[in-house]
Amino acid sequence: MHPEVIKNEPGKCPKCGMNLVPLTTSSAQHTGHRDVQGHNHRMDDDHMKMTHAGHRGHEHHAGMIEDFKKRFYVVLALTIPIMALSPMIQHGLSVHWTFTGSAYLLMLLSSVVYFFGGWPFLVGLKDEIKSKSPGMMTLVGVAITVAYVYSVSIVFGLPGMDFFWELATLILIMLLGHWIEMRSIMSASRELELLVQLMPSEAHLIQGDLIMEVKTETLNAGNIILIKPGEKIAADGSVAEGSSYLNESMLTGESTPVEKLKGKKVIAGSINGNGSLKVEVLHGSKDSYLAQVIKLVQDAQRSRSKTQLLADQAARWLTIIALASGALTFIIWLAVGKDLAFSMERMVTVIVICCPHALGLAVPLVVADEPGLPRSLQHSVAEHSERGEQ
Repeated sequence: MHPEVIKNEPGKCPKCGMNLVPLTTSSAQHTGHRDVQGHNHRMDDDHMKMTHAGHRGHEHHAGMIEDFKKRFYVVLALTIPIMALSPMIQHGLSVHWTFTGSAYLLMLLSSVVYFFGGWPFLVGLKDEIKSKSPGMMTLVGVAITVAYVYSVSIVFGLPGMDFFWELATLILIMLLGHWIEMRSIMSASRELELLVQLMPSEAHLIQGDLIMEVKTETLNAGNIILIKPGEKIAADGSVAEGSSYLNESMLTGESTPVEKLKGKKVIAGSINGNGSLKVEVLHGSKDSYLAQVIKLVQDAQRSRSKTQLLADQAARWLTIIALASGALTFIIWLAVGKDLAFSMERMVTVIVICCPHALGLAVPLVVADEPGLPRSLQHSVAEHSERGEQ
């Protein structure tokens, strides 16, 4: 799940193979909502862009997370007998568990792992090659394909040792990494959605003796708005009349309601208590502190995407290095007089080990460690509130 991927037509994500879903503005009732990347409520003037995100994408994302979860557990269950039947593992454990047809059973189990568990990476490999932007999917796809094809050749008579257990464990680790990454991104998207929902879509604008219902984004500095008991503050401002206690816990993390008297500053998104307030608006909704916090979260998500792009660049170079090193290894062993089978086994070994299992978990764990709404942001909101009251 990569929210930064946007295309002008339906298709699949070149990074993970997931189907792109249409952008929607169904919940973007005002400008502040449309600018949120976590929702991707951005519409082109000429056509609808296609992206991973948006409200309609949440159910799709949940389905894809379940799909990766299912693939992971199926591969996990199959990896155990695959490792038990692998000659290299048996040699390391000093056991001998072969029986008539064990090699074909091992190939059958590994085929399920390759085609079922490795399918997202094979689709990603095809799309990255098609888009001429090799990355992580290319690295993984090439490694598992080389390992599978060579191992099947071993079963049908080519001299050497198979790589079925390496194939299974590599796919298992990569599925786990993608599952963790997708869950963390989904969680961050939900946190950002909660931030957006803090801002009410309408406000009670006071004009003389009249109270008008207006859109929040139409408010300007100097407007007086009425905040009824239990309602959310529609804009940053100062109390012009009345007193009440506001719940700012969603913004500052402080659970104790804060008393607001005449002249005190209030933050958009805070929840009013039992009193009524008349608030003088300080600035428009696009300049509100909540909008600034949302922008900080957006920037945090973009920086995470840069981390993923850096990993893709590393994977691109690893792919080139793996293929070049494998070819060079094959040529050198042939040149020194080794037979074809021996040279191919060394070549496949180099290509497979160039796809590190650790890389499949390192980037997702870094992504998962980055919260959607860091505590530092809540701290900055609290500081803003305190400065406003001084």
